[in-house]
Amino acid sequence: MPAQQTRSQTTELLVLTGATRGLGRALVERFVEQGWRVVGCGRSPQGVAALRAAHPAPHRFDVVDVAVPAAVEAWAQQVLTSHGSPDLLINNAALINRPRPLWEVPVDEFSAVVDVNIKGMFHVVRSFLPAMCARGQGIVVNLSSGWGRSTSPEVAPYCATKWAVEGLTQALAQELPAGLGAVALNPGIIDTDMLRECWGNEAAQYPSADRWSRVAAPFLMGLTPRDNGQALTVPGM
Repeated sequence: MPAQQTRSQTTELLVLTGATRGLGRALVERFVEQGWRVVGCGRSPQGVAALRAAHPAPHRFDVVDVAVPAAVEAWAQQVLTSHGSPDLLINNAALINRPRPLWEVPVDEFSAVVDVNIKGMFHVVRSFLPAMCARGQGIVVNLSSGWGRSTSPEVAPYCATKWAVEGLTQALAQELPAGLGAVALNPGIIDTDMLRECWGNEAAQYPSADRWSRVAAPFLMGLTPRDNGQALTVPGM
């Protein structure tokens, strides 16, 4: 029997990258509360250990660097075998550069942002989407940003990757078979570690990740193939 057909038929499955902190960590809590099975990954062994302790089986959390294609592919195959294909696949993992003019951004730092924000998303999609297509069901959500639809100085590498997320998702949506959907999602401005890297303590004036997730999770759960190709924003954010 194909791996994607071994999933439980009664509990929906979320696969989420960047699950160990920020928006991803908050979403884990909301989806678990609603009875979903949650599979997540992150680069922090400590963060993954904490998730495993808080949410044991049927949930699953693994240390995976989405910038490493072989690691993503191996993880995906394990997940597809143990849990089946996802009902909802959220590409959340992302990095931001330290604020500075583009010509002062170190080459390695620029590459790291691209490797996670764009290549990482590609690695995850190509590893999970064939099973979703074979099953004929599932939604892919690629986290974009307000900086994927506008720009600000000193975060050019991040802006470039989030604009790319918008284009990648639009093209992907045109390729999907019936029953599936892909959307680019601007989460809004949220008080996270990433925002504090840019704005310092000014980030505190914006909603916390926990508060955000209480609006975002129901919105995400409500996405359907009718939303395919849309560039969406979490309501009220």
